[in-house]
Amino acid sequence: MSDTADTPREGASLHAPLARLLRPLVRLLVARGITFPALTDLLRELYVNVAEYDFALAGKEQTDSRVSLLTGIHRKEVRRLRGAGAPVSAVPAVVSRTSRIIARWIADPAFTDAQGQPLKLPRTAEGGAPSFESLVAGVTRDLRPRAVLDEWLDRGLAFTDPQDRIVLAEAAYVPRGDGAEGPQLYYFGRNLHDHIAAAVANIFGDAPRFLERAVHYDGLSKDLATRLEARAREIAVEALQQANREAHAACQTDPGGTHRWNFGLYVYTEAAPPARRADER
Repeated sequence: MSDTADTPREGASLHAPLARLLRPLVRLLVARGITFPALTDLLRELYVNVAEYDFALAGKEQTDSRVSLLTGIHRKEVRRLRGAGAPVSAVPAVVSRTSRIIARWIADPAFTDAQGQPLKLPRTAEGGAPSFESLVAGVTRDLRPRAVLDEWLDRGLAFTDPQDRIVLAEAAYVPRGDGAEGPQLYYFGRNLHDHIAAAVANIFGDAPRFLERAVHYDGLSKDLATRLEARAREIAVEALQQANREAHAACQTDPGGTHRWNFGLYVYTEAAPPARRADER
């Protein structure tokens, strides 16, 4: 039996957008063998965790009864699940290291040409000239540049040209990897989290705090949708590269702290039922 009748009006208004938001996620879960019971176990833990840490009253101890009231989960289950600690977003070491090196390669003027494109780098160079070795050494001293290069060549993030220079591959801009610690799954969780978190913060606030907008057109031909997708990709890449250059430069004089910043873009197109245009009656 559905609990829709017991849902407050504010919650009921979320049913339709939630169904649309969750559909592609459910498709992924089914494809990866995550069953409904497994998902409910995860959601139960998250409900208790969020209620415990995000909805605590200032100056008051959060009780099992209040968490149970907020979540609809029995107090016995709440008692069992509480105290696990807030989820920690750990960045896999390979993701952190690789992303920082790539970010420097496409943002640091020492490693880009006049058009802002990443230079083709020799393995080593004399007199402080840019090289792959100096690129990596400027980010981490924990690994030998040769080890990083071997890994990148194996993963297709870089390749060598006829002059034996190291060239950043287009694949470096698109994280891949299906393992539990793979870059693609890490960015899947982080980027979707930040997009949804921005939208939720805007709903909670009196005025939108974060920029979260999209340009969208319905009723298009397949040809136009394809062309718009390609053009939007060009615009997005230009914007991301510019944001990265400015952020990289600003970080050189920043004292550091506890905050983080994420600037993301997405492009999507699909075949959908024709929609009436605004001027149609």
